[in-house]
Amino acid sequence: MAICLSHSGVSSYASGTRSNEIYVGTTDGISLLKRGGDGQWQAVDQLLGGYHICSLSIEPTTGAMLAGTHNGGFAVSTDRGATWEFRNEGLASQNVFAVASSTVGDEIRVYAGIEPAHLYVSKDMGKTWVELDGLRKAPNIDDWTFPPPPHEAHVKHIIFDPADPECIYACVEQGELLRSTDGGATWEDMLSRAGVVDEAEGDAHRVVVRPSHPNELFMPTGFGLFFSDDKGKTWKNIKERTPWIGYPDPMVYDPNRENVMFVAGGRRNPGFWIAKQNASASVARTTDGGATWELAMNGLPETFTASIEAMCLDSYEGGCSVYLGTTDGDVFCSDDDGQSWSKIVSGLPPVSKGVHYMLVQGKMGGPPPQ
Repeated sequence: MAICLSHSGVSSYASGTRSNEIYVGTTDGISLLKRGGDGQWQAVDQLLGGYHICSLSIEPTTGAMLAGTHNGGFAVSTDRGATWEFRNEGLASQNVFAVASSTVGDEIRVYAGIEPAHLYVSKDMGKTWVELDGLRKAPNIDDWTFPPPPHEAHVKHIIFDPADPECIYACVEQGELLRSTDGGATWEDMLSRAGVVDEAEGDAHRVVVRPSHPNELFMPTGFGLFFSDDKGKTWKNIKERTPWIGYPDPMVYDPNRENVMFVAGGRRNPGFWIAKQNASASVARTTDGGATWELAMNGLPETFTASIEAMCLDSYEGGCSVYLGTTDGDVFCSDDDGQSWSKIVSGLPPVSKGVHYMLVQGKMGGPPPQ
């Protein structure tokens, strides 16, 4: 089974055997990595060259590959990436941050989150899109923004309740965490109602929900890692459990051992990366469902200047493999639950959401530190 490594695509996989193919979303298309019989990885192909890939996934029923790009909109491939078709009819922007799919009955639904922050659904694999405009009725919408120009918030991440495909979580950066229980027709604002929108600055990076713990939500934000044990009614910032990571973003869990999770991010927010061209990135691991965390850095650079922009976990019988993609164009892997890491491929285009790679590489100014 092939898996994908991208900023806001599917990140946790479960299969009978370890995957030997990874599609990596980069600022210049998709790099296809393959593991040879000697266990060594190589980049063997580049797909969708010229497009900045933010979200990448494989729809499980049809096997179609779904890509959200920063400069071309939504693209789909039905032949394992050999050819692609852009399908943007109905989308107001071709800056697509997040793509996700779900199956309701026999119907496959594909969702696209864009910048400015609007959400769309397609029931014909992207041939036509309909806006879910209830998302725009959040009470704090006038406060939605984003530090770099054009200062427009975006829908950064989309997931579904594992037990109910009609229950959708949409993360707006920066603005709000929203949830719909009716397939996207209506939405509730989860941070404002819980009274933590100011503490989190509405900066919801993503939400992690594990099937056997449906009431527990983890939410990496620009202001720490938040946790809810009552399905979002109340939240607690548990940043003291991961003091090395002040700006958490990528987060995965092992579908076969759900208490095993990983989170990664920079020591401080991107406003601090610019001067020293250093994200001071770290990876942390928990084996008890988030009660305690420890650094998992053995084999990673001692001074990790790049930003870790993507992480995925491939779970299989007997263990799991965790993969990291960075703004330096490196991919790291751990086959032993994060006890050790190795660089499996280097020299790819940056793996990056938006302009993060430019901030770390000193190619542009940015927002002042907060």
